[in-house]
Amino acid sequence: MVNSLCHRDYWQPGSNYIAIYKNRIEISNPGPFPEEFEPEDYIKSEKESILRNPLIANILYYSKDIERWGSGIRRIYNECSKNGVKVEFRKRKTGFTVVFYRKEIKTAQKTREKTREKTREKILQLITDNPRITTRELSEKTGITIKGIEWQIKKLKSQKLLKRIGPAKGGYWKIIE
Repeated sequence: MVNSLCHRDYWQPGSNYIAIYKNRIEISNPGPFPEEFEPEDYIKSEKESILRNPLIANILYYSKDIERWGSGIRRIYNECSKNGVKVEFRKRKTGFTVVFYRKEIKTAQKTREKTREKTREKILQLITDNPRITTRELSEKTGITIKGIEWQIKKLKSQKLLKRIGPAKGGYWKIIE
């Protein structure tokens, strides 16, 4: 983001922006990339930065927000490579965009669902062992909050796997097969 602010063309309409999507994050600024260079030129070798805003660059340098001129793209690329993040630099007619691709979210969702499934299985097993078990006891034995147990029970009921027989106090659980 600092690079974006430092190199933007303040004479161009528009503003810097960060766009967050499920699969990527984009940081853009108005002001085209120098015509005689490509982003890869700055990644592969040391090139002198073409300072559009030398006063802003100096302030960012003295505040230690930038290390030196012309190293931003290479440092972004190296950090992303080191951390397994795919990064893309896009030259546009009206500006420049850096795209950071996010890792697939589906893996986290699958893991969360597997965890919930195992929790439901554990709840059903505890109920099989003791049909009069309370939500508090289920909470203590599973390590899940009472609200979490209530949510899981609601889910089991909606799937028609569990039924409550009798009142909350004095009743019991029945597993529907």
